[in-house]
Amino acid sequence: MSERPKKRSLTLKGHRTSVSLEDEFWKAFRDIATERGQPINVLAAEIDKARGLDTGLASAIRLFVLEYYQDALKRQS
Repeated sequence: MSERPKKRSLTLKGHRTSVSLEDEFWKAFRDIATERGQPINVLAAEIDKARGLDTGLASAIRLFVLEYYQDALKRQS
């Protein structure tokens, strides 16, 4: 497992922002964007738009990654 979360830069709505994510989540997030044929900033914007007001962007990305792979496991069954 990785150490502490690292700050990662993203651009949302034309503005730079950062999220703190563990290496494993960042890699999975990038892999999903690549698989979907999307730039990572586009996928981040989709997640940002769909998240609730009480959920931080980094948490929303982690939950998105978790749900993505849980759905993939269900499809395999």
